Amino acid sequence: MSDIKTGDAKTTFKRVKRHFSPSMALAGKFTGQGAVEASASGCRVTLSDGREALDFGSYAVALLGHRNAAVVEAVRRQLETMPTSTRSVLNPLPGQAAETIVEHLGGALPKVYLGGSGADAVEAAVKLARLATGRQTVIAVQGSYHGKTLGALALTHHERFKGNLGPLLIGAVHIDPADPGAVARVVAETDVAALIFEPVQGENGVTALDPAILAQWCADAKAAGAFVIADEIQVGLRRCGERSVALAAGLPVDAVLLGKALGGGVVPVSAVVCSEQLYAPLAADPVLHTATFSGHPLCTAAIEPALTTIEAHVEDGVRISAEMAAGLAEIAADHAQVVTEVRGKGLLWGIDFHSSEFVGEVQVGLAQRGLIVSTCLSRPEVLRLIPPIVAGSEDIAEALFLLRGSIEQARAAVA
Repeated sequence: MSDIKTGDAKTTFKRVKRHFSPSMALAGKFTGQGAVEASASGCRVTLSDGREALDFGSYAVALLGHRNAAVVEAVRRQLETMPTSTRSVLNPLPGQAAETIVEHLGGALPKVYLGGSGADAVEAAVKLARLATGRQTVIAVQGSYHGKTLGALALTHHERFKGNLGPLLIGAVHIDPADPGAVARVVAETDVAALIFEPVQGENGVTALDPAILAQWCADAKAAGAFVIADEIQVGLRRCGERSVALAAGLPVDAVLLGKALGGGVVPVSAVVCSEQLYAPLAADPVLHTATFSGHPLCTAAIEPALTTIEAHVEDGVRISAEMAAGLAEIAADHAQVVTEVRGKGLLWGIDFHSSEFVGEVQVGLAQRGLIVSTCLSRPEVLRLIPPIVAGSEDIAEALFLLRGSIEQARAAVA
């Protein structure tokens, strides 16, 4: 149990308000019901007032739950050995991690760039595509979310995140996800460096793209000499069932982007796993894209145990997916007046309510009952449930019970 107390929670809210944002402080105070995080283990977060919350959120980072023993031990060993790198003498860990990732995805994509965040991976992949082709246009998909750094933000679709920042990276084009001929039309009008897509759009309310349309897009992009990039930062590594959703679907991608769960819920790390052709500019000149903490020893130490542990829980993932599907279907049927749709794949589920205002009422009940979920800023009428792959059947049953109670409370509040 952490020694963080209620008094520290009050201090935290004041500090966040003063140094970060008043709205951030208010939102955190609401979600924690006056408490802050104190410690965590597995699916559970212990709060400063002693209550426990079940974590089905964390924006897909905690696939292995919190403080997975194998990952923590690997990072601890590296911390006690050499926690950082000289960046002059080679360190064995980045190469070892790269080899592990390449083999994990089947070996067809042999090159790796290691970053610190999802947006980091997006920036690197798009930069490589533009360098390798000498072209500027990048095709993204309506509803997409690729990050908030300036280059990635141009590819993110929703204006909610862009404010008055324009012009952003030139050449970003967003296409209709239901239009099989969209890529063909764009490449007929201009030279395209890359097509980037999320097989399942998490921030867009857990919306899966049609595999047949994706296959057509990939074929049209490749025929025009453009690279194809699958952004699986949120949905890869068994979050949506497969190690890579795109590769499992047989899509001819030149890169798969990984992040979030790649660090085992312990450290931040991301990866561009790509073809030799896409990576060629960086192979020829490795200083074209560098970062001080790329391939950081503490982060790369986590990758092998994280991937190994995830694979050890594949059958649990199948079970959890089935339990979530059945339980959410029952809730949707019992509350059809307020639940318009349930969408999901693997360990990523979206509940579409009839209004964002009603979602706010549901969140009140969730905060009071102790179930942490993730919102969708670009689809505020949707709540995401993102269970860890280590969740037991009793954890799934509890989460569904808490969700049902929160919906019932919300309906009573607005009646």
